Amino acid sequence: MSEPRNDDIKAPEACETMGDVRAGVDATDQALLDLLETRFGYMRAAARIKQDRETVRDETRKAAVIAAVRDRAERAGLPAVEVAEIWDRLVEISIAYELVEWDRLRT
Repeated sequence: MSEPRNDDIKAPEACETMGDVRAGVDATDQALLDLLETRFGYMRAAARIKQDRETVRDETRKAAVIAAVRDRAERAGLPAVEVAEIWDRLVEISIAYELVEWDRLRT
């Protein structure tokens, strides 16, 4: 099955078939993966910039990021608690990745 072109993707409210929905979901998943690739690039940058390994984990920053996401999800009418849980996991994975990168750069 060929990848749908972006101009073939309908907005959710314009979808008329499950094919439309699936094409939109697939395109959104790809966009999310592209964004994750960028986010993890920033984790590599942070690992390069931070001089002290102990500064990789910043609980104050983590709490602020998750609170902001939860608030934004709430305003958008999304399941805010569940979205915050996803972000908590994302931040933890990002911290673990950054620690691996920090160690790799210094060995």
